[in-house]
Amino acid sequence: MATDRYGNTLYACGPEGAEHLDRAVEALLFFRPEVTQAVADALAASPGSPDAQALAAYLGVLGTEHTGAAAARTRFERFLAGCDASALPERERLHLAAAGACLAGDLHGAGDLLEELSLAYPRDVLALFAGHQLDFLTGDAVRLRDRIGGALSAWGRADEHRGPLLGMYAFGLEESGHYRRAEETGLAAVERHPRDVWAVHAVTHVYEMQGRVAEGVAFLDGRADDWARGNYLTVHNWWHYALYALEAGAEETALRVYDAAVHPAESAGLAMELLDAAALLWRLRLAGREEPERWARLADAWAARADPPFYAFNDAHAVMAYVGAGRIAQAEALVADRRRWLAEGEGEGEGERRTLSNHAMTAEIGLPVCEALLAQGGGDHAAVVELLWPLRRRIQVFGGSHAQRDAVQRTLLESALAAGEHDRARLLLSERDGLRPDSPYNWLGRARLADAIGDAALAAVARERAVGATKGLMPTAPGLGVVPNSPR
Repeated sequence: MATDRYGNTLYACGPEGAEHLDRAVEALLFFRPEVTQAVADALAASPGSPDAQALAAYLGVLGTEHTGAAAARTRFERFLAGCDASALPERERLHLAAAGACLAGDLHGAGDLLEELSLAYPRDVLALFAGHQLDFLTGDAVRLRDRIGGALSAWGRADEHRGPLLGMYAFGLEESGHYRRAEETGLAAVERHPRDVWAVHAVTHVYEMQGRVAEGVAFLDGRADDWARGNYLTVHNWWHYALYALEAGAEETALRVYDAAVHPAESAGLAMELLDAAALLWRLRLAGREEPERWARLADAWAARADPPFYAFNDAHAVMAYVGAGRIAQAEALVADRRRWLAEGEGEGEGERRTLSNHAMTAEIGLPVCEALLAQGGGDHAAVVELLWPLRRRIQVFGGSHAQRDAVQRTLLESALAAGEHDRARLLLSERDGLRPDSPYNWLGRARLADAIGDAALAAVARERAVGATKGLMPTAPGLGVVPNSPR
């Protein structure tokens, strides 16, 4: 019986299948597109391999594409029909159980099963990767960190793939607020594997969360050849570059990145890419900048997907696109559909309507966020505050990162200011100041609050500080940094 490169025995898998599995897992760790072909090759060579079948199932879910999940579910159920899972070794049995839970919509249960698997088999890197991504999708920052941290002792410093594990660990550390340790760990991962785009992503998050814009830009510029094209995180890391530009007051640069890399004309319309596009344009909208043509094309892309209830985080960004494009009826229709779906209960519905985790995520966070975005679009700022204020410290429940969820947190702040909720706005700004005391966005917020309470002197000082805070954050010459003409 074959083994994988980490020493795990592979049930019902020959040497050729094992070789393809190793290739698939490596591509997965580094977010390389060839993972799709490598998985197909593994399935063709060893169709009875539980590892190959589980890997294919995870791929069907982790991209948050409902069509991909449906196809993966059909293939997986066909495999299970001819397999006695109870007779399998423990590791393979747990993988199949976790994959089945994923496909049934129980992301939390799948994460639990993979944690149980990693306890006994800490060198099963597929279990660690899939579990880490599920922790991200469910917003579980502590487990995002500790799932990997708990396994690292089983990996020697000379292990080739200790590097990508460090990259994962760095992201968990960052999302848990351990910024210094996250930066050290992420940079160590990048040193081992310069094209470890998840590690690049982790370090980029650290600079984002600490408001270290100039360092973030320099970091991405200096490593552009390693991350800026040809991987599944290309769009997302360009999105981070655009966020740096917005913080620096370089809106035109952010839009150049948007057009060239975040939502280019040739965009495939994947949910992960469209939500980045929506989050970027929404920040510009909150700053008072309308982009009707860009919003219209983005709203068209979301509408073409016709997503059923599948992942609440995606729903919120679809609503952003519809509201930004002025298509209130489409936003209202999506919200009404999710309300009806919640009223029906979880149950064992047919096809895409089967779910567990997303039901709770939609009910607790997703639907109120969508309703708040609609209210913001209609200028009902008091309703926005009423909806978002109770959620602001548990919004992570519906997934994403701190940086991604900040679009919603900014929506709350902007509406608090617009609604004359001065005490709430002051508190929110004070919270933000504690994390990013030099943020130009925060200083502008303070200026607007000072205007509202009639303190002209404080408003002038705050605006001066906002302008000063942007100086030197980014180059100002044409052809800034590594903004692409064609990122692919």
